[in-house]
Amino acid sequence: MSRWVPALVLLAVAPLLAQENPQLKKRDEGKLQTVDKDGLPPEEDKSIAVPVYGFNPLQAQKEIRTGNYYFKKGSFRAAAGRFEEATKWNSGEPEAWLRLGEAEERLKDHKAARAAYTNYLKLAGDSKIADEIRKKLEKLK
Repeated sequence: MSRWVPALVLLAVAPLLAQENPQLKKRDEGKLQTVDKDGLPPEEDKSIAVPVYGFNPLQAQKEIRTGNYYFKKGSFRAAAGRFEEATKWNSGEPEAWLRLGEAEERLKDHKAARAAYTNYLKLAGDSKIADEIRKKLEKLK
């Protein structure tokens, strides 16, 4: 008699498990996953989510400070990545474009350095170092 109880419970619960739940969707591996109202799974790992850039000058300054740290350390690829992030957060920040140009120049990416220096001159064409940057642009051509 005691062997029949689990079998009866399983038979009673099986139809409930077979019903399709709109909140759950089967994956290829057989695991269940929640879905949103559009039928798309939520982003599980927030670190791989694509950031949505908007005007955020504080975040841009943070990226510039971090990029300066990497630049002084000699890690020019990491510095260039941070300066590029800063330009995405605030495209009107001349320091970010200048530092991006310097990092790209150290990486021997002359095309990217020219583009960054050109953007810097558009934003700060009357700065003290504008003539020096124009000379760098002539050398990079």
